[in-house]
Amino acid sequence: MSQKSYRLQEIADALGASLRGDPDIMVSGLATLQAAGPDQISFLANPAYGKYLQDTRAGAVILSPVAADDCPTNVLLLDNPYMGYARLSHWFDPAPVASAGVHPTAVVDESASIDNTASVGPHAVIEAGVHLGAHVVIGAGTVIGARSRIGDHTIIRPRVTLAHDIVVGQRCHILSGAVIGSDGFGFANERGQWHRIAQLGGVMLGDDVEVGANTTIDRGALDSTVIGNGVKLDNLIQIAHNVHIGDHSAMAAMVGIAGSTRIGKHCVFGGASGVAGHLEIGDQVHLTGMTLVTGDIREPGVYSSGTSADTNRNWRKNAVRFRQLDSLARRIKELEKKSEG
Repeated sequence: MSQKSYRLQEIADALGASLRGDPDIMVSGLATLQAAGPDQISFLANPAYGKYLQDTRAGAVILSPVAADDCPTNVLLLDNPYMGYARLSHWFDPAPVASAGVHPTAVVDESASIDNTASVGPHAVIEAGVHLGAHVVIGAGTVIGARSRIGDHTIIRPRVTLAHDIVVGQRCHILSGAVIGSDGFGFANERGQWHRIAQLGGVMLGDDVEVGANTTIDRGALDSTVIGNGVKLDNLIQIAHNVHIGDHSAMAAMVGIAGSTRIGKHCVFGGASGVAGHLEIGDQVHLTGMTLVTGDIREPGVYSSGTSADTNRNWRKNAVRFRQLDSLARRIKELEKKSEG
């Protein structure tokens, strides 16, 4: 693999950054402030890492104007350095680029429609009526179920399973192990026995959706489960049937959303958060890690639940006191009545 190098001025122009220093140095990679060498560029977005700036050996640093005077090397000035880093990371991405065409070991139904620019990897399965758009990449061992439609420039990594009748928008990225469109957890109980309910809906992913490794999104019972444009889902997330997630929301690993809950736009859910079923979560709701939601949230803001880690000794004491809260509240109320009388 040949190493890519770029003039610093070329990078500045592409990012819309102001350059202070030598425009002609060549940059061949990205690295942290601590590890970067003279041919690499770094960035400073979190003030906690400012302590490494003075001693960096980086050839250039992307940072905000506030921190520019403390930088000992060439500088690219941006109001949002982290976004600059994000955009530049793609310039140096070493991931192999798939070649167009269908691998000879892939199993493709004759009724499937595959754009000439798409790539289908080894041992992939493309079932009847599937449509793959322009520049779609299907990784090795991935299964695309019947009548599913994959939008242009979407990348589906190896060992992903898409069930039948799934719609995936453009420029999506689905990581290995994800299962989209598996049956929702639907059962009817009669006389103590559970009877399976056929899940008749599908799953619809908007454009620019990211689905992490081993994340599962269940198909709808009647209507479809819907993931809006620009939604980002981390690894090991469970999205139950008929959930709606609004545009540009993001969820960290281990989040679980129970069935038929509707989540607004621009929400952020911290790791291991849980949301009960049939709830309404409004726009711009931020759940901190391990928050449990059992009721509707209609106002934007930051919400938390649970207790932080403590020594076991203190935690045990507090657990006992927590169980005493109701009786303590009653005693206080009785004392208040007596004092008022």
